[in-house]
Amino acid sequence: MVTLAQSAFPPLALGFFGLGTGYLIYGPHELFGWPPKDERVDRSLGVWGMWMPGFCQLVTGAILFVGLSWLQVFTASPLLYMAALAFSAYGIHWFALGWNRYRGNDARSNAGMCVAFMVLSALGATVFFNGGDWPVGLLFLGLFAVYLFDFFVAVGMTVAERALGLVRVLVGAWLMYLTFAVTVDFALGYHWRT
Repeated sequence: MVTLAQSAFPPLALGFFGLGTGYLIYGPHELFGWPPKDERVDRSLGVWGMWMPGFCQLVTGAILFVGLSWLQVFTASPLLYMAALAFSAYGIHWFALGWNRYRGNDARSNAGMCVAFMVLSALGATVFFNGGDWPVGLLFLGLFAVYLFDFFVAVGMTVAERALGLVRVLVGAWLMYLTFAVTVDFALGYHWRT
């Protein structure tokens, strides 16, 4: 049996950065209508959706799950388990969102997805607030709001699109803070998240 050393560096910043970048790309488009919607913009948003929030989160979630279960290089923690679940699920769903946007597919089917991701967001908020990590708990409340407004957009209430854009911009900014905080906490020994 191979024994690997424990790692104090779970790849959380990569997942936060990828999702934050996606929200900072999608949010202004929804909030301000810029750039104006057309086929080329949809293809561009689709590519960004798949490769930044999609790929970065999926890689983060896979590393966390493998590190927690097979390799046991991360200390078993309910918070890291929830992070692995969330990053994996959100990453996979961004591949679907990006692909659908790239191909110009009908977004009405996102309504059911929004319900499932509101449940996952509520679960994440519960786990992180109970685990004492309020900055990430707050992130999950923001994610819940994203899927709430996205649900209304999916069922045809286009007035909710600006609210969705605003929430994505705000959550994207919070994700940039979390990227910075996690990195300086791990790399420099700071305590920005406590």
